[in-house]
Amino acid sequence: MGLAGRRKALGYSQEELAELLGVDRTTVGRWESGKVEPQPPQRRRLATTLGISLQELEDLLAQPRAVGLEAPGKQCSDHPTAGDLDEMIRREFLRILTISGALSSFPLDDADALPGGAARGTPADFELMNAHLWQVYRLARSKGSVYTIIRDELTTLNEALSAGRGNSRLLLSAAADLFQMAGEVAFDSNRYADAAASYTLAASVSKDADAYDLWACALVRHAYVDMSEHRYGQAAQMLGAAERLAGRGNSSLSTRQWVASVQAEAYAGLGDLSACERALDRAEKVRDLASDSTNGGWLRFDGTRLAEERGARYLKLGRLDSAEETLNSALHQAALLSGQSYRRKGVVLADLAAIGARRRDPEQLIAYGWQAIHLAQASSSGYIARRLLALCDEFGPMRHDRRVAELGAGIAMLNTP
Repeated sequence: MGLAGRRKALGYSQEELAELLGVDRTTVGRWESGKVEPQPPQRRRLATTLGISLQELEDLLAQPRAVGLEAPGKQCSDHPTAGDLDEMIRREFLRILTISGALSSFPLDDADALPGGAARGTPADFELMNAHLWQVYRLARSKGSVYTIIRDELTTLNEALSAGRGNSRLLLSAAADLFQMAGEVAFDSNRYADAAASYTLAASVSKDADAYDLWACALVRHAYVDMSEHRYGQAAQMLGAAERLAGRGNSSLSTRQWVASVQAEAYAGLGDLSACERALDRAEKVRDLASDSTNGGWLRFDGTRLAEERGARYLKLGRLDSAEETLNSALHQAALLSGQSYRRKGVVLADLAAIGARRRDPEQLIAYGWQAIHLAQASSSGYIARRLLALCDEFGPMRHDRRVAELGAGIAMLNTP
């Protein structure tokens, strides 16, 4: 049948398929003729849109070559080039992070010797500005929109570090705080390497500042990078170190409880139900802390997310009834219904859609899946898009249902560069 035959069987024209995938019609034509092959990131989207597995797609792509058509060349790529705007932003971002990391590692006497960079802010100024930036980040529908503000603040931080004014520990703490925020922006945009670089800098600078809670939170965020790539064992090791650091920190803060909550996710990924439940029980103790146990910035774990996080852990462990009950409870919390966080609500909806997929219930899958897509579009959240992309792996035999295939195409559009 080949790729063209599968497309026609689903009733798509080349133009319609190209629009669903976010590529040019001629690109689809070259794929079908065997002149070029879809690049690896495009293959998942193409397979999902066509309602087939990746192996079935490989078989379809091989058929044109079997009848003597020209072998695929390297002349076509639909990926962003090194010169596009997104890549230029990435390079500038990493350059600023690198400079900041280098400057923050100098003792004050060495920093004073560096040329240029008149100070434009004290540690107290940075603390206030960072608190404001975290508030902006939390409320922003599109997390990437905060990038330019963080970039400018990092530039100002470089100048302050070069000048070497103020209390060194406070200035380093402000830098570590800002690095964590930079990592959050990168992580939401699915830039794992950039996020890991930011979190590594945050951890290193927190260590120099003797800021144990800040240090622990940087490791927690780094563990999320590992878990996003299914390296749950490495994440558990990272979180074990975070747990020890949090134990040396301020017991009135919710750092230890946040570590426990994320440990539960790692244990769920490892299939360890008992360890997951114990970690969740430790996380629940956040309810015993005073209302000022968070700072609204690098530490925001206050217990409001416990229901959605517990539901997500149950889903990963295959406890679908418990997961659904808990996630529905999370979905109806006032904070989610008020629209305070599209990202959080979108993730809950994606998890409820995954329950429908595992139950082979297309109605539940489609209803919750499309709601999550709409929130991902409204917020430009790469995190929701990533969770939905994982949902495609749960389609199973339902992928042959046209409605499910259309849902998959909608998900593919979210993940199109």
